[in-house]
Amino acid sequence: MLRPKIPTMPTPTGRVTPPAVVEPTAISPSTQTPTPPPAMSPAPSRPVVQLTPGTVIALVGGGTAVVLVVGAVLVSLLLAVAITGVSVAVCAVVLRSLLASEAKRR
Repeated sequence: MLRPKIPTMPTPTGRVTPPAVVEPTAISPSTQTPTPPPAMSPAPSRPVVQLTPGTVIALVGGGTAVVLVVGAVLVSLLLAVAITGVSVAVCAVVLRSLLASEAKRR
């Protein structure tokens, strides 16, 4: 019932260039030069980082800024949760009071 239709390759329009003819080339053996032996001095596995006093101050300042920003975000989230909890509690007390006064009137 539902059979996919396979698209046919469209015919090119406009100017068509013929395929390029590739001619084989002859490979001639050449004399091999010996490779020089590797140097005996061992290369360091990783670069050495030199910390200047300015760099240390910048790193400490950047770390302090990150800690302050993350702390401010966490405190604001905690404050939002606290305010939401208090508002829900106030709504519950008001609804309870309204329902209790409604029950007393009957």
